Amino acid sequence: MSVREALRSAPMVNDAPGLRLLRVGEGWDLVRTTAEIGLLALAHLRVTGAAIGPVLYDGPNERLYYAIRTGTAESWNDLPVRHLSSNSWLVAPGLELIDDWFGGWFELPDDDTLTDAGALHAALQHPYVAAALKAVR
Repeated sequence: MSVREALRSAPMVNDAPGLRLLRVGEGWDLVRTTAEIGLLALAHLRVTGAAIGPVLYDGPNERLYYAIRTGTAESWNDLPVRHLSSNSWLVAPGLELIDDWFGGWFELPDDDTLTDAGALHAALQHPYVAAALKAVR
């Protein structure tokens, strides 16, 4: 099931209209990183023409979430990311909240495209991303 389809059927969060509760780990996982690092990686992916699936910007927490195929990011301990899989949930804006205060979807394909995990891993290791990481630390 694509992330877009999952959003359509996900339960709404009661106290925040338009926000949905997505179950992670069933066909796709998430890789979470800081927005500063994640935006540089996204720029790299776009320039190289890599497959890019759903990318969520969490404005209040300054984070990016990349949807990748389940089981493809289990040993990314060398990177500034957190891997979310089975037994994880994500509060995300529904389709009606794209570009709202919450942040919104930078990418949300109509099909089941997911970000290529190998390309994302390489982008997160790119020298300019590493330089930004040093500046953050």
